[in-house]
Amino acid sequence: MTYQIANPPSVATDLRSDVLGHVLSSRGSEARIGLIQDEFDARERATIGKFVGITSAEALLIGMISEVSAVELNSAGMGEYRAIAKVDLVGQVVKEPNRLPQFRRGVRSYPAIGDAVTIISREDLRLIYSPSGLNAIDLGELHQDRTIRATVDVEAMLTKHFAVLGSTGVGKSSGLAVILSELIRVRPDLRVLLLDVHNEYGRSFAREANIIGSHNLKLPFWILNFEEFTDIIYAGKPAVAEELEILVELIPAAKGMYQGYKSGSERPALSRRPARNGGFTADTPAPYMMQDLVGLIDERMGKLENRTTRMVHHRLMQRIDGIRNDPRYAFMFENANVGGDTLAAVLNQLFNLDSKERGLTILKLASLPGEVTDAIVCVTTRLAFEFGIWSDGGIPILMVCEEAHRFASGDHSVGFAPARRALARVAKEGRKYGVYLGLVTQRPAELDPTIISQCSTLFFMRMANYEDQSILRSAVSDAAQNLLTFVPSLGTSEVVGIGEGMPLPARFSFRRLPRDMLPVSDPGSDAARDTRTMSRSELVRHAVERWRRATTNTSRLAPDDVGESERPPEAATNAIERGLRSLVGDREGVATRDADSYRTSSR
Repeated sequence: MTYQIANPPSVATDLRSDVLGHVLSSRGSEARIGLIQDEFDARERATIGKFVGITSAEALLIGMISEVSAVELNSAGMGEYRAIAKVDLVGQVVKEPNRLPQFRRGVRSYPAIGDAVTIISREDLRLIYSPSGLNAIDLGELHQDRTIRATVDVEAMLTKHFAVLGSTGVGKSSGLAVILSELIRVRPDLRVLLLDVHNEYGRSFAREANIIGSHNLKLPFWILNFEEFTDIIYAGKPAVAEELEILVELIPAAKGMYQGYKSGSERPALSRRPARNGGFTADTPAPYMMQDLVGLIDERMGKLENRTTRMVHHRLMQRIDGIRNDPRYAFMFENANVGGDTLAAVLNQLFNLDSKERGLTILKLASLPGEVTDAIVCVTTRLAFEFGIWSDGGIPILMVCEEAHRFASGDHSVGFAPARRALARVAKEGRKYGVYLGLVTQRPAELDPTIISQCSTLFFMRMANYEDQSILRSAVSDAAQNLLTFVPSLGTSEVVGIGEGMPLPARFSFRRLPRDMLPVSDPGSDAARDTRTMSRSELVRHAVERWRRATTNTSRLAPDDVGESERPPEAATNAIERGLRSLVGDREGVATRDADSYRTSSR
């Protein structure tokens, strides 16, 4: 492409060695410059992504090269220019008398035809990316100059939410570990709850974090609101309308019974008086006992004469009994018939409210049943938001959600709607109450656009999917869109940072973590052992025992019904080994029969 201008700037009039060229045209936030030389030293090559300075009458305008194209020799009106570069104007350095130079985002004065263009100096680049506030975090090093640190303003990033986006295997987990380690260092008052979908952050924060899994999580069922409770009972499947009507009426009554029992009065179930709800609703986070709820359902069923209606009540009781006796749900129903108001203790476990040293809590979702993961994400997010409301934002909380597209899908026909609404509520209103959101996803195209649009600081890592790139282009300003052309070719741990937390859109590399702190997925169970030193038979026996134990409530087994997992180790080992030998024997027998049949057919 060539440009026709009446009076091209004269190269001979500006012989400074650091001048790359001159402004040929200007339109809005874009300028085109003619490059004088066709060869520069390694530091001053005019390549895509480099920042240049345009010397204007009022300030040093800062622009980023987004396109470079050659000019045909002897092109009319081009003088001695060898190439044309397109530059996006992003800010300016203002130098006022008796004051230190300052960088300001946006452009107030625009370049004129003939203004000189240079590669900005290291000092100017350092000024641009210098921390603007006291609470700035160091995430890595700039791609353009490895000696300059990539810093992010904590307040701007937190209060307007952030997201880390990238394909699998590009270093999202390591990058998030760097961000969180810096956050808890500069903001010890911040409480962070990391929803760890793959159990991979435990060793990255072994000393700084409170780690919660199936072995120690205590989340009593009565803390759940009605939608969350029914999602667990029906395991994510569609609920039965008749059963929902029963629950929505009797759950408040069970809460009223517990309140009366707690105050020392006679329990309605014992006095045969109708139960009162005490002003509670099905969503009130007030304790009650599961045996009271089941007793109310059973009492109502006994008064019915219609067989069909009785069966509805009976099936509901079976559902509740089955879920509360499932050992995978022990963290929720272990003390279902004991009672006790433990809401403050639950909040303290999830958000470490009483600790002044450990501000990070890691919730290992992979150690919990997959059927309840959506409900757990929903209830923890909701608790964070409601605690922020009723504490007037007294303790700032950051919710970090891994694999966010699973819990807040843009397709409203899939996923758990209350979880999506809980995350959207934090994204839209959380900053008013000191509750902030951090999202991590490999498929931004599948994420709810309302939620991703609320994240004002975005960290883009390598992504090749066209739909994901389209979402990125719609989420950034026009001036920053050219940086997204780098996204498909970024290396591992390389990132493009855009938004309120960054002084300017920048390409940088996340700081490297020590090898022993790199996020690595742990086994799903908290009780998993190291299987690398096991023999094949030991590995199979160990897997079978864990498999059975995960879905067996041993407290309800009679002595004669104790399975192999509860027998002496020798007996269990012998049983497994006999099974393995029988499999080997069957294979050998099949192979012998196949060989005999082959020889017979050959004859």
